[in-house]
Parts: sequence; structure tokens; C-alpha cells
Amino acid sequence: MATVYSSILPNHEEFIRKQRIFFVGSAPLTGDGNVNISPKGYDVLRIFSPTEVAYLDLTGSGNETSAHLLENGRITFMFVAFEGPPMILRLYGKGKVVLPGTPDWDDMVSHFDILPGARQIIYAKIETVKTSCGYGVPFYSYDGERNTLQLWASNKNEQQIEEYRKKKNSISMDGIVTPIGESLANSNNE
Repeated sequence: MATVYSSILPNHEEFIRKQRIFFVGSAPLTGDGNVNISPKGYDVLRIFSPTEVAYLDLTGSGNETSAHLLENGRITFMFVAFEGPPMILRLYGKGKVVLPGTPDWDDMVSHFDILPGARQIIYAKIETVKTSCGYGVPFYSYDGERNTLQLWASNKNEQQIEEYRKKKNSISMDGIVTPIGESLANSNNE
């Protein structure tokens, strides 16, 4: 029942745009490391081309995807139909982290509505698109976005956010340094 494509087709793009949540999967190279699957809400995903996507990543309690991308670049996006006809769509590719203040950030940031707590953009070059039936996925209804994360970030000043990121977003749970961790280390060495 699964079908594989080399790029995002117009009907895939239409499906992706309708989803209110997506999931991002990544893993370290070593077999001992943890596979990370992270749900993403808000209107943060952008499709730049049939083989390029990016999302505005908000400050959270961890930064696993960022660490894995720096280490090996592998990333998977998953979109699931919880309403309407069943389908699961996955995007497989190689990604990178784009930090504020970099030329890539300046090129990409205009595509996003900057939300409180925005910490980086996750960009991916898509190599494979796969659809599958999704027949076993239950129906769920959408009641709205949670505002908790944005309220938390809005109640912090820049220094408090930086301290939080230094403490929680610099190193993955497997001990892999993230781009934020690298950036902080470089700024401390200057």
C-alpha cells in the first residue's frame, strides 16, 4: 500500500498544508543513542520547493533534532490524517540547523511569522517522499493551539531565554553538542 516518490507532489503539498500537527524524527549515528520523535504544532512549516522544507523551531525542554542534524543530518517528517480520508505521509532527507544571525537565517526568516521563543530554523533537503494508507489511525478533532509555550517565552527576557537555552538546549540527552551549544562555546572563546 505504500508508494515512494522522489519529491513532494502538488497533492502531497495540499495534504501537508491541511495538517495541524507534524512529527519530526531523528537519531544519533551510534546504536546506543536515543531515537527522537518530536511533535510540532503552530503554523511553522514551510515548503520552499518540491524537495525543500523548513520549520521555525521554538525553544523547548530539549534540542535533540538539532544535535542529530549537526552530527549526521538525517531527518524524517511525518504527517498523519486525523480528519478526512486516511493517509500517512513521510518526508526523508538531510537537514541542517539555521541559527539567528547567520546568512541562511537572513535568507529564510522572511518566510515565517516569528513566534515568541523562536530559536532556530530546521531546514531539510528531501530525498524521498513516502505515502501509506493510514487505515489504522483514529479520528481526532482539532480544538485549537495551546498558548502555553508562547506565553512562557513571552514572559522571559532575552537573557533569561539565553540562560535557559544554555542549560537545556546546548547538549542532547546523549551528550551530543547542538549548534546552539557550539555557538555559545564559540562566543565564550572570543
